[in-house]
Amino acid sequence: MNDGVENSTIVQLSRVEARVEPYDWAFARENAALIAAHWAEISAGKPAMFNGRVMLQHRAAIRDEVFEAGYFETDYAAFLTWRDVGHPGPIIRNGFAMAALRANDGAFLCGKMGEHTANAGKVYFAAGTPDREDMRPDRTLDLAGSVTRELGEETGLRVDEVAVGEGWTALIEPGRVAFMREVRIDLSAEAARALMLDRMSELEEEELSDIVIVRDLAETEKHDMPPFMRRYLAHMFDGK
Repeated sequence: MNDGVENSTIVQLSRVEARVEPYDWAFARENAALIAAHWAEISAGKPAMFNGRVMLQHRAAIRDEVFEAGYFETDYAAFLTWRDVGHPGPIIRNGFAMAALRANDGAFLCGKMGEHTANAGKVYFAAGTPDREDMRPDRTLDLAGSVTRELGEETGLRVDEVAVGEGWTALIEPGRVAFMREVRIDLSAEAARALMLDRMSELEEEELSDIVIVRDLAETEKHDMPPFMRRYLAHMFDGK
């Protein structure tokens, strides 16, 4: 499938309209043994990893600054296997929302994933592949709600402690579209980091091992940060 959404682009959006719908994903159906073996390998020694149900994107179009997308439900293990073997088959994307958290001194704050997670050591904004918690009764996906939910679950920050922006900045790549929404906290980066570390120590499930402050693009090179994160930060720092 060629969905007409160009890869390797950064697009400003007014909103995202996403709906979960039936879809027969051949990769998951035809590769059960591969998926099981890969999951056994990557989850070994990581009992906190859970093979739950997630939502992936199988169709997309952009019209008048609106990203319209269809999602389907699959196992987390199938998604990780597909991702790790290079996104084979028709165009599928992990389309997720991210909380681009920024302090009042202009620095961004990212989380460093804990060693017990599937992305151990990676540094990026609070985010998560959409799951059933993000699906409304009418089967639309609440990606805006996912921003604050993931931020709270990962850092302990409350909605009333941050200012959530409007619109989205979408970074589109093969196998992925990251919907960035800027979130502001009225504290210095150091004070915000200290607050989050304190809150994280009280969380029932601690996903992050640290909070990383990023004041300029050069600092991104010091961390294990995905290229799409560096692209977004370069875009933001260039625009100040």
